[in-house]
Amino acid sequence: MQHTREEKIEALGRVLDTLDRLRAECPWDRKQTNESLRPNTIEEVYELADALLAGDNANIKKELGDVLLHVIFYSKIGEEKDAFDIADVADELNRKLIFRHPHIFGDVKVEDAHTVELNWEQIKLREKDGNKTVLSGVPVSLPPLIKAYRIQEKAANVGFDWEKPSQVWDKVKEEILEFEQAVGRLGKDEQENEMGDLIFSIVNASRLYGIHPDNALEHTNKKFITRFNYIEKCVLDSGRSLKDMTLGELDRLWNEAKEHSSI
Repeated sequence: MQHTREEKIEALGRVLDTLDRLRAECPWDRKQTNESLRPNTIEEVYELADALLAGDNANIKKELGDVLLHVIFYSKIGEEKDAFDIADVADELNRKLIFRHPHIFGDVKVEDAHTVELNWEQIKLREKDGNKTVLSGVPVSLPPLIKAYRIQEKAANVGFDWEKPSQVWDKVKEEILEFEQAVGRLGKDEQENEMGDLIFSIVNASRLYGIHPDNALEHTNKKFITRFNYIEKCVLDSGRSLKDMTLGELDRLWNEAKEHSSI
C-alpha cells in the first residue's frame, strides 16, 4: 500500500505526539538520557542489520520503527535542553544532502556513481563544521572489520588506492609471509600486529573487488553454524559426543553437511 505525502507526515506527527506524552507521563521514558539510551540504540541498529541481511520486510519495517523512535527520542532530549529539536535534525540533514549532491542541486557534472564517491570526501572537508581530515569522520566505536573497510574506502576516495585491484594480491602475500615468519619467532604482541596487517590487507582486497567483508564474513558464519549444527545433530543422534569423534569422522560429516546445506 502506498501512502500519500500527507499521510506520511501525519504518521510521523502521531509518533511525535505519542513520545511527547510518554516523556511527560511514563516514569521509564521520563528518566531516559542520551547515555542511558545509547546501548539500546546500538542494539536496535544491529537488530535492523539482522533483518536487512535476512531480507525480512516485516521485520525490517519493525526494526526501522525502533531506530526511528531513538532518533525522535534523542531529538526530544535535545529540545528539552533547548539545544535542537527534530525540525533542526531534519533541516540539517536536508542541508547536508543538498550540499553533498552538487551534481543534482548544482552545476557539477559526474559520469557515474564512482565519480560521486570520489567527490564525496572532498565535499565533506569543505563543509562548515565538517570533517577536518579525511579519516576523522570514521567513528571510533565502529567494529574493527567495518572500520578497516571505511578507512580504506575514505582513503581511496581521495586517490590513495591501487591502480588495479589485482595489485593488492602482492600485498596480501607479503602480509601472509610476514605473519608466518612471526609465528614461533616473535612474541604475541608482534604476532597480533602481523595478523592485524594481514586482515587489513584482506579487507582491502574485498573492497577492491566490490565485496563488503562484513557481509561476506557473516555469510560464512551462518554457513559454518548450519553445517556444524548438522554435524552435532548427527553425532548426538548416534548416541556419541563430539569429543568422542575422530577428526576423520568429523570431516566426513562436514562433507555431508556441505552436500545437504542450502547455503
